[in-house]
Amino acid sequence: MQCTRLPQAAFDTLIAGAKVLEADSHGAKVYLLADGNILKLFRRKRLFSSALLRPYSARFIANAQRLQQLGVPTLKVRQHYRLDKPGMTAVLYEPLPGRNLRQLMDTADFTWQQSLEPLIAMIRRLHRSGVYFRSLHLGNVIVTPEGELGLIDMADMSFTRGPLSKRLIKRNLEHFSRYLEREQLTACFPLAELNRALLK
Repeated sequence: MQCTRLPQAAFDTLIAGAKVLEADSHGAKVYLLADGNILKLFRRKRLFSSALLRPYSARFIANAQRLQQLGVPTLKVRQHYRLDKPGMTAVLYEPLPGRNLRQLMDTADFTWQQSLEPLIAMIRRLHRSGVYFRSLHLGNVIVTPEGELGLIDMADMSFTRGPLSKRLIKRNLEHFSRYLEREQLTACFPLAELNRALLK
C-alpha cells in the first residue's frame, strides 16, 4: 500500500472529536475517530534503524495482509500516511468487529470451559502457519459477531517459512504467561491446560 503524506492541518481535522485509546510519554498513539475507524501512530524509536527503510507501520500493514491471506479475521487497512513530524507514520484502519477475550471474561455468562478449545485451536493454527506473535494475549484476540476468533495489534509479529519450532512455541507461551501475571489473571485462566495442549 502506498504511503501518502498527511499534512498537519489534515491530521488535525482527521482527529477532531477523536477519543485517545492509547498514549505514552510522547503523546497519543491510537485514536478512535468520530466515524468509528482507528488511527494508529508509529514513531521511529532511533535516528538510525531499519525503520528508515521500512517503517513499523509498513510491517503492521503487511502483517494484517498476511493474516487475511491465512484466513484469520483481522482489521482492514484503509490508508497509510507519512506525517509531517520526522520519523512518524500512521495507519488508518477499520477495526475488527467484536469484543476481546479480556472484556468477555468479565461478563456473567463467560466460562473457559467453552472458550478454551477455540482459543487453543486458533493458536495451534497460527503456530502451524509459522506465525510468531509475541503480543498474543487476551486483549488482542477478538471474538467476532459470527463467533470466530481474530487478531488485532499485529505490529509485533513475524512469520517463518514452516511451522514454528518447539522453542518458538514455548517462547510464545512464555510471553502469554507474563501477560497473565501483569494483568493478575493467572488464577482465573487455565494456563496449564493451554500449555499441555500446545506443547505436546
